[in-house]
Amino acid sequence: MLVLPEVLTLNEANTTLRMLEQSMRGDDAATLTVDASALRTFDSAAVAVLLECRRLARAWNKGFEVCRAPPKLTELVKLYGVDQLLAFAAPPAGN
Repeated sequence: MLVLPEVLTLNEANTTLRMLEQSMRGDDAATLTVDASALRTFDSAAVAVLLECRRLARAWNKGFEVCRAPPKLTELVKLYGVDQLLAFAAPPAGN
């Protein structure tokens, strides 16, 4: 499972993407899962990073999903109209 950092804005996007890509290369799971629960400060760059992770996963014939996304990230993804591209896992029951 890949984990997003607490802060993911335009300033951190390239570094975060490089880190995630390195982690993806070593992940042999059929689906690449990104845990977004640590995100506290983010902007549209976080959406771009997730879209690039999805693109890489598809290029490697893997599924892709985001879990534990903060509500504001879900709202941002919907605002940009890419919610059909980014698979957000349903929150666990009771949350």
